[in-house]
Amino acid sequence: MPALAVMAALFLEPPGPLQAQGGGRGQQAPVAPRAGAAIDLAGYWVSVVTEDWRFRMVVPPKGNYGGVPLTAEGRRVADSWDAAKDRAAGEQCKAYGAAGLMRMPGRLRIDWENDNTLRIDADAGTQTRVFHFGSSRPAGGAPAWQGQSVAQWEYAPAARGRPRTGNLKVVTTGMRPGYLRRNGVPYSSDAVLTEHYDLITSPDGNKWLVVLTEVADPQYLTQPFVTTTHFKREPDGSRWSPTACE
Repeated sequence: MPALAVMAALFLEPPGPLQAQGGGRGQQAPVAPRAGAAIDLAGYWVSVVTEDWRFRMVVPPKGNYGGVPLTAEGRRVADSWDAAKDRAAGEQCKAYGAAGLMRMPGRLRIDWENDNTLRIDADAGTQTRVFHFGSSRPAGGAPAWQGQSVAQWEYAPAARGRPRTGNLKVVTTGMRPGYLRRNGVPYSSDAVLTEHYDLITSPDGNKWLVVLTEVADPQYLTQPFVTTTHFKREPDGSRWSPTACE
């Protein structure tokens, strides 16, 4: 089944309302995030580029920022992009920060560091994102490419005795200024990245990870920049191939 047809099939039935993790009156005590996972994300995933091919598979020309709601200052910064200057300043990873990394074509390796911390390694740029749940939430630190990410499960209502399902919500702040696209389309250190990770099984039995991303940035965006990115589960890591930022 072609990728676009698969994506259309996945969204024929909208999900029900979700509720954030946590215990209330009369509920059982909360379990550790790993044991209480709404979906199993562990494994290897490959990106399937079903939208924005011309922006993701190649580096678009400078000034080509169609679809991104940039402010006047954002357009000015994008129009002044110089890849050689980035390399000379040791900032060739600006397009591989948290707000742009998931749009890179490549593979992900997802696993748990411990019961409260989920880790995502990307072979594109050899980057690592760390999602902290509950009591493992980090204290503030210096801005970093991947920022500080706080995660929580959002559970869908389930009948008694049925397994819990839902999605993963992640909010990332504290990011170093970077690029939404590899041609210098900027986001600032004030940007807030909100993501929802959904796991879906297609009619042919393949597992798909769908990441809905919203970047809000008062400096460079007139409104949130929203994208949807798709990954297909792979059987193993035989095609895993980390590469440096380019």
